[in-house]
Amino acid sequence: MNVQTTIRADRQELLRQAREEAYSTPIEKFHPGAPKLFQDDTLWPWFERLRKEAPVHYCTNSRIEPYWSVTRYHDIMHVDTNHGIFSSDVSLGGISIRDVPPGYDWPSFIAMDQPRHADQRKTVAPMFTPKHLDELAVLIRQRSAKVLDSLPRNETFNWVEKVSIELTTQMLATLFDFPFEERRKLTRWSDVSTALPKGGIVDSPEQRRQEMDECAAYFSKLWNERVNAEPRNDLISMMAHNPATRFMDPDNLMGNIILLIVGGNDTTRNTMSASVLALNENPDQYDKLRNNPDLIDTMVPEVIRWQTPLAHMRRTALVDTELQGQKIRKGDRVVMWYVSGNRDETVIENPDEFIIDRARPRIHLSFGFGIHRCVGMRLAELQLRIVWEEILKRFERIEVVGEPKRVYSSFVRGIESLPVRIPG
Repeated sequence: MNVQTTIRADRQELLRQAREEAYSTPIEKFHPGAPKLFQDDTLWPWFERLRKEAPVHYCTNSRIEPYWSVTRYHDIMHVDTNHGIFSSDVSLGGISIRDVPPGYDWPSFIAMDQPRHADQRKTVAPMFTPKHLDELAVLIRQRSAKVLDSLPRNETFNWVEKVSIELTTQMLATLFDFPFEERRKLTRWSDVSTALPKGGIVDSPEQRRQEMDECAAYFSKLWNERVNAEPRNDLISMMAHNPATRFMDPDNLMGNIILLIVGGNDTTRNTMSASVLALNENPDQYDKLRNNPDLIDTMVPEVIRWQTPLAHMRRTALVDTELQGQKIRKGDRVVMWYVSGNRDETVIENPDEFIIDRARPRIHLSFGFGIHRCVGMRLAELQLRIVWEEILKRFERIEVVGEPKRVYSSFVRGIESLPVRIPG
C-alpha cells in the first residue's frame, strides 16, 4: 500500500467516526463552530446533518455567546445580501463568530455598513481592474517560475512554506509596496491577527498585543511616507490620497490594513496548498488535469469551493426577523457557514466530490455575495491559475507524502504544513 492510499484509508476511517458521532449527538447539543472540528477536518457530517434537520440552528452549547448557524446555500445568500437586516459592523461584534476582542475593534470596510463601506471599498478597487491584473500576471508568472524552479527533487519539503506562503507574500509586498526583504512580516501579522488562544500561533495575549502594535507602527510609518508623497499605484498610497480614507483615524487604518493582509494572504495561500492536496486525494482528477491542462480554468474555482478558505462570515441582526421558521432577535449573532453552503446538495451536484470540470464551477460561496463580495477575488483566481500553468510545464506530479496539518480555527480554514515530494 503506497503513502497516498494509506492517507486516504486513514481519512475515511476518521470521517466514519465523525459521522457516527454527529448522528448520535442530540442536535440541540451541536456546536458547529468548534475549532477542533476544522483542525481535524471532521466538520462535514455535522454540517450535513444541520442542512437536513436544522438549517437555521441556535447553538447554546459553546464557550462563546449563543449564535445562529445558517447552513444552506440560499439561506446564506439571503443573509449576505440583506445588509439592512444583518450588520457586519465591528461595533456590534464584527464578522467572526467570536466577538472582536477588546482593544482590537478596528473598523475596516468589510466590518462596516453602508454608506461608509462603499466609500472606503472604492479606494482600493482600482488595484483589481482587468488592466492592472494583466500587468500583475506578468510578475506572477515570473515569480512562480523562479520559486518552482528552486524546489528540490526526490526529497520531502513543506509545500506551504516553500510555495504557498512565498508566492502570496511576494504578491502582498507588491500590492502594498512593502519592503520586499521584510515581506514575511506580513505573513506573521496575518497569522497573529486571526489566531485563537489555543491555536499555537501566539503564547499569550501580551505577545499578540506586542506584535499587532508592531504592525500598526510599521504601517503608520509607511502611511506617513505615502501621504506626503506623490500618489503611487499601491494600496497604501491609494488610501492615503483618496478623500474617503485620507483622514482615517489610526484604528480605521489598522482595520483596513489587517483586512487587506488577511484577504490577500490566507485565502490565496490556503487554496494554493489545497489544490495540491485535492489532486492527490483525487488521482483521477490529477490525471484528467495532466491530460488536459485547459481544465485549469474550471479547476481553480472548484478548488476555491472545495477548500472554502474562510469558513464563515458573521452578521448581527439589526431587527427582529425570521428565517426558515426560526425567530431571530435584534442583536443575535448570525453565522453564515460558507463551508456548508458550498456542500449544499440541493444546489451543487455531488458537492462532496472534487470535480475539476464542473459545468458551473463558479456558483460557490467562498467569496461571499452582496456588498461585501471579495474585492480581490479575480487576483486570487489569477495567482492560482498561473501557478498551475507553470507547475504542469515542469512536473509530472507533486506527491503528498504525509498528513496535512490544519489551522486551529473555524474562521480561517487553513493548512499550516503539507509534506510533499517531487519525483526527479
